Amino acid sequence: MKNFAKLVPGIALALALAIPCWLLGRAVPIIGAPIFAILAGMLASFLKRPPILEGGIGYTGKKGLQYSIVFLGFGLDLGLVLRVGLDSLAVMAFTLAAAFATAYLVGKALKMDPKVKILVGVGTAICGGSAIAATAPVIDADEEEVAYSISTIFLFNIVAVFLFPVLGHLMGMTQDAFGLWAGTAINDTSSVVAAAFSYGDEAGRYATIVKLTRTLMIIPVTLVLAFARWRNDEAGRGRLKLAKIVPWFVLGFLAASLVRSTGVLPSALGTFLPELGKFGICAAMAAIGLKSNPLKLVRNGWRPILLGLACWTSVALVSLVVQWAR
Repeated sequence: MKNFAKLVPGIALALALAIPCWLLGRAVPIIGAPIFAILAGMLASFLKRPPILEGGIGYTGKKGLQYSIVFLGFGLDLGLVLRVGLDSLAVMAFTLAAAFATAYLVGKALKMDPKVKILVGVGTAICGGSAIAATAPVIDADEEEVAYSISTIFLFNIVAVFLFPVLGHLMGMTQDAFGLWAGTAINDTSSVVAAAFSYGDEAGRYATIVKLTRTLMIIPVTLVLAFARWRNDEAGRGRLKLAKIVPWFVLGFLAASLVRSTGVLPSALGTFLPELGKFGICAAMAAIGLKSNPLKLVRNGWRPILLGLACWTSVALVSLVVQWAR
């Protein structure tokens, strides 16, 4: 409880920003609460704040988001989750291949560090910062390489939150089509749910399922990278810990969906918990905005940004092409 008490001020700040953004999102649904929240957080990030807030802000942006995703599961039947997940696998296979091929070819042309190429490729292909964090110890990336990669991915996460809904409306995409596009083409889970729920609740639910299916791809990808290092470098042996790369909140989401499917959940809770999840996502977006540092992105140089742009563009285009070709 003592440790949690230290988090309360930062959590309270994120909630204070989220409440008006939640109401604004209801009033202007075409923009949506998550976009208002991340904007509010980014604007507030320029203000000097006491260190006591940092722990709670970080907790809300990471753990708070994960718990919110679990709550969303209480609003979805497990049969739908499995059907959407399986339906997205074909698009996902092509986007993963596009991300890794682009990272290799463009990274080679830009003469970038091999580890940065892998980290940006994994972050774009699978689940942004989480994938980078899981992959970094496997390939023995240092802090600077991780920082370059995560800040690059974060830049395009922010851009996607604003750009994807606009492009979706311009292309006249249906809720399901946009959910599949956002779920397979936007890097981080937070940005996927922010962009998709801004487009519509149905798109948000669809994208969440697709994204969580995509997140599971970190397991085989990390295992392959670990095995490759294990074969080539004895120092890599023993580094792989499966428990650290299995995303617990994906399992929690599936468990919540299973509870919903059994029919034992009271209808009032079946309505309240998913709404609580959506509000939690809004608070997490505010926290992520508060932690943003646009100046740091610029200082990292243009090559990581150019690599991230190339990977992100290729994934977005391939996802659209595969959808239209099916």
